[in-house]
Amino acid sequence: MKLAVTGASGFVGRYVCAELQRRAVTMVAANGPRGASVSGAPSVDVHDAALDAFERLGRPDTVIHLAWGGLPNYQSLHHFEQELPAQHRFLKGLVAAGVKHLIVTGTCLEYGMQSGPLAETLPEQPTTPYGFAKHALYQQLRFLQRAHPFTLTWCRCFYVYGKGQAANSLLSQLERAVEQGERVFNMSGGEQLRDFVAVEEAARLIVELALSKRDLGVVNICSGKPASVRRRVEEWLAENGWSIELNLGHWPYPEYEPFAFWGDDTKLRELLEGAR
Repeated sequence: MKLAVTGASGFVGRYVCAELQRRAVTMVAANGPRGASVSGAPSVDVHDAALDAFERLGRPDTVIHLAWGGLPNYQSLHHFEQELPAQHRFLKGLVAAGVKHLIVTGTCLEYGMQSGPLAETLPEQPTTPYGFAKHALYQQLRFLQRAHPFTLTWCRCFYVYGKGQAANSLLSQLERAVEQGERVFNMSGGEQLRDFVAVEEAARLIVELALSKRDLGVVNICSGKPASVRRRVEEWLAENGWSIELNLGHWPYPEYEPFAFWGDDTKLRELLEGAR
């Protein structure tokens, strides 16, 4: 297997690369054109649409594609105006050049305002530009399979958290408030239910699915367990020995998400059990 990882210097990408190294899987870890980088790795710009991207990535048969710009602003029109066409052009070029197995990360925001346990069989109803663009890319890749045979696994990620996350993520903000000696931490009421997945576990699941080299379609990357945001924050405080008062209700609940939703992990569990 010749495997490449795009977005290797990103939050999830660093952990995916570490998981592949742990399994002694040879890979090419590709950096984006800006920001942090993996030492010695080639630079591949999704928006550049370079004709030699396949060569730069070492002529891989398998690509784990994690790169996506414009985050974490989920409401930006950039996602479907610039990012979507660039992503499709880039991936189409890789497939046409010889990539046989494609693993791409999606988002739980593709489900839109649907509540409760969300299974892959539900119709997608995105209400944000980011969710719309991700789902549109998935549909484009499914159409592309008619012209170029390749397997596609769409890893629909829920709330991945961990060290190295974006500065405005909940965990990063909480850690920063503690480090700066803040007396209180402002947050929402915290009663909304979400599906939190540690980034180490998310990376393990993505790698596990990638190594199967099968056409799996959409697979939820989730815990399958709903947890309130307040409970998750309190667990982070306990796990790290942090002390800070929670100012609940300071921020309103997000309007672009339902109050209670989490991933149905039935398909994920069946795939993992079948691989053993």
